[in-house]
Amino acid sequence: MEILFDEIPSLDLAHFTSGNPEQKMNFVKKLGEAYQNIGFVAIKNHGLSQDLQDRLYQSIKDFFALPDEVKTQYQKPEIGYQRGYTGKGKEHAKGRNTGDLKEFYHVGQELEAIPDEDPVKGEYPANLWPKEIPQFKQDALEAFRTLENAGKEMLKAIALNLELPEDYFEDKVAYGNSILRQIHYFPIENPDEVPADAVRAAEHGDINLITLLMGASADGLQVLRKDGKWIPITALPDQLVVNVGDMLERLTNKKLKSTIHRVVNPPRDKMNTSRYSIPFFMHPRSEMDLTCLESCIDKANPKQFTDATAGEFLEERLRELGLRK
Repeated sequence: MEILFDEIPSLDLAHFTSGNPEQKMNFVKKLGEAYQNIGFVAIKNHGLSQDLQDRLYQSIKDFFALPDEVKTQYQKPEIGYQRGYTGKGKEHAKGRNTGDLKEFYHVGQELEAIPDEDPVKGEYPANLWPKEIPQFKQDALEAFRTLENAGKEMLKAIALNLELPEDYFEDKVAYGNSILRQIHYFPIENPDEVPADAVRAAEHGDINLITLLMGASADGLQVLRKDGKWIPITALPDQLVVNVGDMLERLTNKKLKSTIHRVVNPPRDKMNTSRYSIPFFMHPRSEMDLTCLESCIDKANPKQFTDATAGEFLEERLRELGLRK
């Protein structure tokens, strides 16, 4: 049955990780309802402390405050900007040519943490660490690990909701191609100077399995409901917003919804302020098969996607976003 939510549902991850069987199954059911309808939930008890969030936000504020010529030393177009800095306006939403009003920094799996015998180790570029901000590395890696662990718990609940074994995703996301993206939506001193259709982040779906977003520093995130209405996403400071990405939608043949969302510009008088946001894009290993699950295909819902691996799908999308040439 279809539910039109006025706000995204809030859930307590502790009910799943340490609750009794009834609490656990209730979490799985509520998560399924949310993901089949709006594709977003807010969760608390995810393991990311306020102290760590504060430290991480401080280190990225310090980084983005550096002069552009310092920041661009950490820019690597030759690896499709998969690690390090991406400059202003480089990324645009699929189907658009106008760049988004943002700059960001990418952190991926730390290669030292991956066992030498795992072939994935040779697949990922090394992280770049800004020497100007010494605490950046420690804060970012701690957040990466914490969010990855929370994501694994969410995927266990998703697996149960899909009537798969609880550990279905475990080997598929072990040292997956996940990215912690630290975003700065920079101040616009003169709104007339930017293209009329330029926004902080144009409407888009995420590429990955799931995205975990820690509380942004300001409003602006909106999600498109099935009836065409945009609703604001407001999460409390102690919550993470967790949404379905295109890979999970593809795997489940659209049973779980990768919902279109955007970050709108603030009112004109607030255009000269910064907004910071830190999503964790949880990706599987590139060899994961995204072929639609048989259990999600029937006469009413025929198969809607061609078979592809996660790596093939990612490459295609990076080209569409202007990050790969």
